[in-house]
Parts: sequence; C-alpha cells; structure tokens
Amino acid sequence: MLVTSCSGTAQVSPPEPATNTDPCADLMNSLPVSLVDQSMRETDPPSPLTAAWGDPPITIRCGVPDPDALTPAAQLYSVSGVDWFPEELTQGYVFTTYGRTTNVEVTVPDDYEPEISAVTELSALVAETIPRSPKR
Repeated sequence: MLVTSCSGTAQVSPPEPATNTDPCADLMNSLPVSLVDQSMRETDPPSPLTAAWGDPPITIRCGVPDPDALTPAAQLYSVSGVDWFPEELTQGYVFTTYGRTTNVEVTVPDDYEPEISAVTELSALVAETIPRSPKR
C-alpha cells in the first residue's frame, strides 16, 4: 500500500508476503512510461514488484495477497477481461485483480478522478501478462 511521497521517488511498500511473483516480471517490464498523463517515477524502496506515476503517486504492486474485504458477494469491475475488486480509501481507491494467477493492486488518489481510468489503461496489459487462475 502507498505510504507517502517525496520529491523524485514514491514510497511504495513491496508486497509482504509476496505471492506467486513469477508472472510479475512480464507485467512490470511492460508498464507504460505514462499513465493517465502522469510520468513514471522511481519507488522507494526499489522493488521489481512496484511502480508509480505522478504526484501524488498512482502505484502498482504485483504479487499482493487477496484483500481482507474480498467476499464471495463483492462487487467487481470487469475491464478488458480483467476483474477488479475496488476498495474506497480516505482519499482514493485501491483496485485489486481477481481471478488471476497473481494479484495486482493499483492505488489511485482522488486527484485522478475518475480513479477507474488508471485501471482501464492497465487492464489490457494485465490481461496479456498475468494468466487467469484455473481455480476461479
């Protein structure tokens, strides 16, 4: 989850514990340099499982566990064949993939309303790089 931001780098905690990170390399190596018109930034601590764009930062983490709030009755958004579980934060949303072999989490501050736009831009890439889970 996003912690804070400072000049030049974005504070993004790597997933703990990271789960099934094998598919993450393809996703993270294919991320766009710009997302919702925001430039990519370095993350602190550096991690092959995190990335960020803009200030305040939009963040992505690959290999996160299932969200605690995810239930069988949860509402999901489907974008480009990828299901996303939204959780409202005090100042934005966190979206976590559902039904993939590896979970991807995207945190979008309110500054980028509608927050789903960032997820929309990333969904085709997630669909191409993170396989569907045979269990879901």
